Amino acid sequence: MTTGKVWLVGAGPGDPELLTLKALRAIEAADVVVYDRLVSAEVMALVPAGRRRVSVGKAAGFHSVPQERINRLLVDLAREGLRVVRLKGGDPLIFGRGSEEAEELAAAGIAVEYIPGITAAQGAASTTGVPLTHRGLATGVRYVTGHRARDAALDLDWQSLAAPDTTLVIYMGAASMAVIARELIARGLPAATPALAVAAATTPRERRRLAPLAQIAAAAEGLEAPVLFIVGRTVSLAQEGGLPCGDWPERLGAAAHA
Repeated sequence: MTTGKVWLVGAGPGDPELLTLKALRAIEAADVVVYDRLVSAEVMALVPAGRRRVSVGKAAGFHSVPQERINRLLVDLAREGLRVVRLKGGDPLIFGRGSEEAEELAAAGIAVEYIPGITAAQGAASTTGVPLTHRGLATGVRYVTGHRARDAALDLDWQSLAAPDTTLVIYMGAASMAVIARELIARGLPAATPALAVAAATTPRERRRLAPLAQIAAAAEGLEAPVLFIVGRTVSLAQEGGLPCGDWPERLGAAAHA
């Protein structure tokens, strides 16, 4: 029997219109789709009727299918000669563990191909009007995880993350945002730094909370996962209905036009 192939596909942040054409073609051609919890229902609706679907959804503190079993599943399906799409929310190479799965597949002699997706940070930026970089406000952007495997303590480089000219994007941080904010403030990032929490970005279920860094964890309570946090001066440019959202004490919005 001919060995199949696995495509590690980014499903994007949720809006099916943000899928790449290559991702859509792979989904339509797949014999089986192995998908995560963060893949939206709207994207899953694009999987042709009658195609095999395997849910391997994971949530913080609860893994319905351990990563080792997912790796094994992908190998076994490909060895059946199937065209396998491993569908991941966002991008498979940004907190998606796609490289771990690729390593396992390569070790088993299985052909594998990446198809990138728009990551949640870009999706949230597009719907909220918050640029990830902006002249005079942020010269760079950093993506960090707010969750460690097996619920280990966060050991991030807090000092470097507290740089005022950087936009900080925190994935999987809903349970640890209060700790993150406290550590950043302790390293010198102003407590009044604008922060934004976005749940289910780009979907009809999107919800937002805007607050100073010191208050963002409390403001985000009640938002349903997935929740993304954006921290930095660029958040002062957040839009709501085409109008600036928030009147920050430091009047950071004015600096954008300097």
